[in-house]
Amino acid sequence: MPTPRETILTALHSQLSALPATALRGEVLPERVPADGLLILRDGEPGEPEVTLSPLAYHYQHRVDIEAVVQGADRDAAFDTLTASIGAALAADRTLGGLCEWVEAEAPRPVDLPVEGAASLKAAVIPVVLHYSTADPLG
Repeated sequence: MPTPRETILTALHSQLSALPATALRGEVLPERVPADGLLILRDGEPGEPEVTLSPLAYHYQHRVDIEAVVQGADRDAAFDTLTASIGAALAADRTLGGLCEWVEAEAPRPVDLPVEGAASLKAAVIPVVLHYSTADPLG
């Protein structure tokens, strides 16, 4: 049986997979970026939990990253559309079906990356904070 952390990360990846862009988890950047864009979910860092003792619970603010990448002539508009769709998907279900207490994204910091012999990439890391509690930090 998967841990709550893995269940939450899987649910977030599934939510991203419903978007038109290709969604990967923990993969390296492929040689080609799909026309609709690319999202790579990085598992991130759960950080130090706050602990309550009665009942024992570990409260995490787990920070994950979504790498968003687009390529092509109209990459600014494509990037804007892609990041807006991520925001809409997260806003539509802030608890990932009741698995989290709250999910919130932070603003991306886009950069243009030149590619030799091809259209440049527009990319950003979008930090997402997953607020959840568990009875066991390993479970």
